[in-house]
Amino acid sequence: MTTDVPPAAGRGTVRRLAGTLHRRPRLRLALLLTGPLLWLSVLYLGSLAVLFVSAFWTTDSFTSQVVKVWSTDNFHALFTTPVYRQVVLRSVGVALAVTVLCAVIAFPLAFYTARVARPRRRPLLVVAILTPLWASYLVKVYAWRLILSEGGLADWMLAPFGLNGPGYGLPATVLTLTYLWLPYMVLPLHTALEQLPAGLLEASADLGARPGRTFRSVVLPMVLPSVAAGSVFTFSLSLGDYITVQIVGGKTQLIGNLVYSSIELNLPMAAALGTVPVAVIVLYLLAIRRTGALNSL
Repeated sequence: MTTDVPPAAGRGTVRRLAGTLHRRPRLRLALLLTGPLLWLSVLYLGSLAVLFVSAFWTTDSFTSQVVKVWSTDNFHALFTTPVYRQVVLRSVGVALAVTVLCAVIAFPLAFYTARVARPRRRPLLVVAILTPLWASYLVKVYAWRLILSEGGLADWMLAPFGLNGPGYGLPATVLTLTYLWLPYMVLPLHTALEQLPAGLLEASADLGARPGRTFRSVVLPMVLPSVAAGSVFTFSLSLGDYITVQIVGGKTQLIGNLVYSSIELNLPMAAALGTVPVAVIVLYLLAIRRTGALNSL
């Protein structure tokens, strides 16, 4: 014999539960965040932990099999081998160069879309700037490979001036990465400039400040957190990229290429190399924390 729960009793249970959650916002927040935090902890933080632990293993030189014996040889080789140091410094330099170029190019674009263009056209301009993000990553990189190839569009445009295109190499890598990640710098700058009170610019002009002084003393301090926020994306994405340099980098090697090439032959060494971008990005985030950039993300 079975007994059915009356509908009224079921509704009463739901109401009591809803009342309990309403009176206890911390419990409600904990229930909402438990699932995503567990997912983040297991998949993201867990994978980083496995990466860090495997970096202390070794590889059998004869069979190339991973030997789970604790050793610091990989990190010792990472810090003492000149090739690894050069690649790490080159990778950081490329990421910084891309970030600086994105900031220089993004500011006039964002200033025009936020302060100069007509209000009706501003959303269309923002969409036009973000449109390249909708295209395939590989399509854009291979398009730049065609542009920078010998006899390509770059050579054709520079030929009247007696110049040649950069070809494949480190400049081509920086140029391509700048194009790829530029929208990530434009968007936060556009938002910051759009929220900049017009009265501040007018007051600066009324006090006799020239445009350059207004930019240095009024505009730049207020948009600097947004520049730093955009740099988080441009720097981290450039530091970990390895496909672009394989397509347009010629013989240039970055840390991503070493990680990719070491996975099959020396997995622990690849894990040790993979910890370098993570450590650099963490230090970068700590460095820009004081600018308020993390609050602008």
